[in-house]
Amino acid sequence: MERKWSTGRSAPLTAVVLLAGSLVAAAPAAADDRDGRPVPEVEWGACPADVPTGPYPLECGTVPVPVDYGDPEGAGIDIMVSRLASEVPGERRGILMLNPGGPGGSGLSMPADLAALGAPASLSNTYDLIGMDPRGVGHSAPVSCGFTTDQAYYGNIPPYAVDDAAITDQAVTAEAVADRCAANDTDGLLPHISTANTARDMDRIRAALGEEKTGYFGVSYGSALGAAYASLFPERTDRIVLDSNIGDTFLGYDGLRQFGAGFEEAFPDFAAWLARRDGSYGLGNSPEQVRETYFEIAGRLDEEPVAGVDGPAFRFASFIGLYGEPNYARTAQLWQALDDRDESAVQRYLDGPAGGGEETAEPVAADNAWSAFLAVACNDSEWPEDLDTYRSGVAEDRERYPMYGAAPANVMPCAYWHHEPAEAPVEITGEGPDNVLIVQNLRDAATPYAGGVRLDDKFGQRSRLVSVDGNGHGVYLYGDNACAWNVTTGFLVDGEFPERDVSCGASANAGPGPGSGAERLRTETLDRLGAA
Repeated sequence: MERKWSTGRSAPLTAVVLLAGSLVAAAPAAADDRDGRPVPEVEWGACPADVPTGPYPLECGTVPVPVDYGDPEGAGIDIMVSRLASEVPGERRGILMLNPGGPGGSGLSMPADLAALGAPASLSNTYDLIGMDPRGVGHSAPVSCGFTTDQAYYGNIPPYAVDDAAITDQAVTAEAVADRCAANDTDGLLPHISTANTARDMDRIRAALGEEKTGYFGVSYGSALGAAYASLFPERTDRIVLDSNIGDTFLGYDGLRQFGAGFEEAFPDFAAWLARRDGSYGLGNSPEQVRETYFEIAGRLDEEPVAGVDGPAFRFASFIGLYGEPNYARTAQLWQALDDRDESAVQRYLDGPAGGGEETAEPVAADNAWSAFLAVACNDSEWPEDLDTYRSGVAEDRERYPMYGAAPANVMPCAYWHHEPAEAPVEITGEGPDNVLIVQNLRDAATPYAGGVRLDDKFGQRSRLVSVDGNGHGVYLYGDNACAWNVTTGFLVDGEFPERDVSCGASANAGPGPGSGAERLRTETLDRLGAA
């Protein structure tokens, strides 16, 4: 699923990315001390017109990288990067590379996005903020599966399987998507879109910028990319912040299934918010009643959609609504419209009908984002190929996570992918400097708390876990917890690496301390994961 961040703190109900064009620059060469081969320095210039820069002096350039790192003298592509340069030379420490997630998210605007979100001057003075379109995305050799509006494919989380027939139907769709991706891969780039190769690209970018080390801030899937870089190039890392963590360097089938758990963990906050506003929305005067309303609306829509919105689409929209409190009111409006079966209101609250396909075969605006997501997810690790495995997964997660588990456990195109992973996923170890700060909300629909705990456990003494008693996807700058902001800024700017794990209380103004109960939850989570 595309997790494209915008300059606001609210994640949209639908996320689309449409990027085109390129900027190619020739420049002098700088030494890449990794293998002795020259890496052209970045020649900075204006960013493409479709990159939102706001009032910030963002500039862009390109870095050449090999398509296949096993054949470094073979075909190459250009990776586009962006820079919001420090304007205080006396305070500049180096570079802070950024990734907004996805996989498949464009990151060229991220330096400007962080500034718009309120990044402190100390951060932008300390670092040149470096964004990038990862390989296969946007302005960096974009891949395409050729998604069109006549296909029964609506994004990279499978539809909720209301019954066994829905699993079989999704398998047909998933296989067709995999076939189409392979048929559209005319230049042979698709098999080389992976987390490991993107991490290697990052090291080429570091060399092209003339830096011995790089700092890093990555959100969502960006945590996996940062974990891979910190594991492949530990001595090249400066200060690393991994935010809203998937728990490893790859997504995989088990990783995707965590959305079922995330929904269950994040929903009570939304339910309590709605219950307090029962006089406005009439969707339940207690969290328990709101939960019942969810199942009632979903069940009715399974039988009879409204304005093209069926039960699976309703569940998906509700999942996105849990990304953070700024989404709650719009999600409540959609629930109310669906509960009233008000077709015109439903269409107002969604960007067009969500449950039905179009008869015309127009290109899908999110084609590149969806395609890059699949390339990374399918190339990073092995996925089950036996349909019975998915049937078992759906049955299990429908029982464990009844609100949404039967969606992410359903069949992905990765089950029919035409390429085997070229290498095993990057393994995380505790070898390297103690410089990885992991920040994680306790209740996050997309990346549950267990992901932060798991990643912290894998890094061992290299990392510290900052547990935030809050909800939503995105903690530092994207959230509003003052404790989490202060701890993260103190680390990135002043190198204040906590001596031990940190718990941030629920209040936006709360400081670090034991009050949130995060230490207990962390221990319980480790016990559940079998890693204590």
